[in-house]
Amino acid sequence: MEAKATAKFVRYTPRKVNQVLSLIRNKKVEKAFEVLSFLPKAATTLVEKVLKSATANSGKLSDFSGLKVKEAWVGNGPILKRMRPGPQGRGMSIKKRTAHLTIVVTDVGVSDGKRKKKVLKAVEAK
Repeated sequence: MEAKATAKFVRYTPRKVNQVLSLIRNKKVEKAFEVLSFLPKAATTLVEKVLKSATANSGKLSDFSGLKVKEAWVGNGPILKRMRPGPQGRGMSIKKRTAHLTIVVTDVGVSDGKRKKKVLKAVEAK
């Protein structure tokens, strides 16, 4: 069974969140929490919170030994445009970026429905 959790309009740059997500994709949830606990990035608190929410949505809040991070992605949110004083009375623009984060967890034993086709080699009869 799949479970999904999202966080929208969060004040983290999508690029920096994606650096954290790339370390937990396709890993077991136990291993993902372990990696996040030792990672010195500010976005780890956000990713850990959304990952906890996804595991809670799966119904396995206390025991998530059979769960795996199937998908984890981040998208751009709206950009907040602000001004900062610049030289000679000019205004310099600042872009404060936001992100939309989504994490999908699934059971380890469940396949994604895609089967690999076996390639049969033709045996030549001589």
